[in-house]
Amino acid sequence: MRTTPTRAKEFFWPLVRDRALEGLRFRRQVPIGFYVVDFACLSARLIIEADGGVHALRTFNDARRDAWLTSQGFRILRFSNGDILSRPNQVLAHIREVVGKPPSVRRI
Repeated sequence: MRTTPTRAKEFFWPLVRDRALEGLRFRRQVPIGFYVVDFACLSARLIIEADGGVHALRTFNDARRDAWLTSQGFRILRFSNGDILSRPNQVLAHIREVVGKPPSVRRI
């Protein structure tokens, strides 16, 4: 995916790379366990997923994946590709808001 990112991922990456967002170091296409997440800030235990239309068909798989990642102490934020492209300021504001909160760990 790194060689052919979606338009939303390509648009989002410069907004968070090189510590552009609150000094947080985001990486893209990060392997965590058996999964590869779109964007992750490991120090904040935060995962950002840019969801296209296919995710509407994969809700069960996404829920299982999110449950495992949450059990590992990560917070997961999912944004639609449309929101990333049309409302990037709201997306970034939401990320800033969440970063100010401690992660919640859910036991499974």
